Amino acid sequence: MEPSGLTLINGEPASDLPAQDRGCMYGDGVFRTVRVVDGQPQWWRFQLAKLRRDADRLGIPSPGDEAWEDDLRKLVGAGGLAVLKLVLTRGSGQRGYLPPERVQTHRVAMLAPFPEQIERVAAGGAVLRICALRLGEQPRLAGIKHLNRLENVLARMEWDAPDIHEGLLLDAAGRVVGGVSSNLFIFVGGELLTPRLDRCGVAGMARERVMGIAGRLGLTVRETDIRLDDVLDAREVMLTNSLIRIWPVGRLEDRVWTAWPIGHALRGLLDD
Repeated sequence: MEPSGLTLINGEPASDLPAQDRGCMYGDGVFRTVRVVDGQPQWWRFQLAKLRRDADRLGIPSPGDEAWEDDLRKLVGAGGLAVLKLVLTRGSGQRGYLPPERVQTHRVAMLAPFPEQIERVAAGGAVLRICALRLGEQPRLAGIKHLNRLENVLARMEWDAPDIHEGLLLDAAGRVVGGVSSNLFIFVGGELLTPRLDRCGVAGMARERVMGIAGRLGLTVRETDIRLDDVLDAREVMLTNSLIRIWPVGRLEDRVWTAWPIGHALRGLLDD
């Protein structure tokens, strides 16, 4: 399937949001990125539920699932791979931070081609760098996939080398939070560890799914504070998001990993 390039706004073909849209002005909204395989959105009901939970935390009314389903039917064809992005903003408002009393949200659905490098990196292992940017703490926003992603933008601007696949983000206290566009797991001492996301960071859908299926491999998953040394000492390191599912990490700084039995097994379960 070749993605149509069509963008829907509130269910209608359009290319522009109003200049007063609060998502554009303040990042006042939430989004999800969905992998589409043979016309089927992966983890669809979970993605919609997570979008709704994030919107609820910001006090943004959510459209019914039927509205997103209708967008899906209009955009997605029958075969191949594609990327579907869902965006929900608080809608338009007057100047100033205070939202209008009566909110009329804007619902955006966009289809795009699937990145070609994803499967190549999954097979050979991702190369990471450590980002200089340090994430700030804001527990009220922690875990939410909101539209204000300036920290991620600045971190991603730190490199343009094609052989670097992802950047590792730390907070101001030196704790590892995750990748610029991914969550992190490390395999240490028979446990699967992932950073706590109660101070900052995004709780991605693939992260949630891995935490739910790890028990099928007899693995215990624990959310905890992780330092850079913990990552470098781990037997396996892996990144997750909805498009890559799982990328095993092949190199970070001078540390090299060449075998990823846990990562490959988890990726197989996710794909199933």
